[in-house]
Amino acid sequence: MEVQPGEHVIFTGHPSWRSILGFYIKGIALVVLGAGVAALVTLISNKVDWAISGGAAAAILVLVVLVGLVRRMSTTYTITDRRLHIRRGVFTRETRDTRLERVQNVNTRQSLLERVLRVGAVDFDTAGTEDSDFAFVGVSSPRKVVEAVDKAQREREREREAALADEPPPAPAPTDL
Repeated sequence: MEVQPGEHVIFTGHPSWRSILGFYIKGIALVVLGAGVAALVTLISNKVDWAISGGAAAAILVLVVLVGLVRRMSTTYTITDRRLHIRRGVFTRETRDTRLERVQNVNTRQSLLERVLRVGAVDFDTAGTEDSDFAFVGVSSPRKVVEAVDKAQREREREREAALADEPPPAPAPTDL
């Protein structure tokens, strides 16, 4: 994300590795299945070769870890003193921005498992849109993200007040006599 002149970053992060734990568990199941299939194939050929099944398991495990890492690192959440920004994707890119003053409500969601893992989602309700898909999903300590947004909104309000204080008062309207 390009930061505009005078804009400063308050928070930047990625989904937590704990948020994709389900993906890793499925991947480990795939590793076990792949090793079992490789062992079965070698058993059918009347020659059990544990190196083949171990190699297949290792290859699938490396693939699962790499895919999980890429999925996690290809999503970036940023909060500045002016806007919220979400960037997703490696081959195709999706970016979403909303101005901070448009944020009306900030809500957190955590299932029981997410509470145990200390991850969750932070949903942002923005003014004038029906789009409810603006969320930071899988963030570690979602309460800290809410506090960062609150801090950014307070900074923005102080800037606005300071700018209004520096403006000369408006000229009085002419009166008809």
